[in-house]
Amino acid sequence: MAIHEVPWPEGTRVLVLAPHPDDFDAIAVTMRYFRDRGAELHAAVVTLSPRGVEDSFCSHPSDEVKSLLREQEQRDSARFFGLPDECLSFLRAAEDGKGDPIDSSDNLEKVRSCLAAARPDLVFLPHGNDSNAGHRFTFEMLRQAASSSGPAAALLNRDPKTLAMRSDLLMFFDEELAAWKAAMLRFHRSQHRRNLNHRGYGLDERILRVNREAAARFPGHGPYAEEFEVWLPQPTA
Repeated sequence: MAIHEVPWPEGTRVLVLAPHPDDFDAIAVTMRYFRDRGAELHAAVVTLSPRGVEDSFCSHPSDEVKSLLREQEQRDSARFFGLPDECLSFLRAAEDGKGDPIDSSDNLEKVRSCLAAARPDLVFLPHGNDSNAGHRFTFEMLRQAASSSGPAAALLNRDPKTLAMRSDLLMFFDEELAAWKAAMLRFHRSQHRRNLNHRGYGLDERILRVNREAAARFPGHGPYAEEFEVWLPQPTA
């Protein structure tokens, strides 16, 4: 089903629980759709993942410098999108030596506090069935936090590293919106450069390839699609 066919309630409160900077941008067209229909948007970045920044990209390549760089990239892209500064937060989850968030009570409390502050009707985040440890962690933290109180539902998006998922909802879009989304993704300059160095194409093309492949599975609706699985929290016994 296309997202625009769902009768979303007026004034829907939406939270993007982004494991890393740029995960909001990966579903930017869907977020633009909700924003333009009066939804209240919030974004919370769980970890700044400094290990994703190449040393050559920084004059002083410490983890602190890399984290600050990724934070600024996210702030820049959010301003391009039009998300107010006060609607963007950084949870700064504790990480292990590999730069992955750790499963701890402190990190779980950060997610719980984020949900309590945002009071979302709907949460967006990458699918938990993913080879990326940060994506798996973020979904697990949401699952635990939402078991007692949380959103009515979550939409889990397909990512380049998603292993398998259901296709419940899709946001189809055209070349004009694809160009806008690509420009937004390129604000993540460190990740764009890393993709160019290692894959021969940028972060924008990496994400848009996923969107083209999704749309190709549902021909006749548009050249691109952001793809989601609906997840419903299970109440505690």
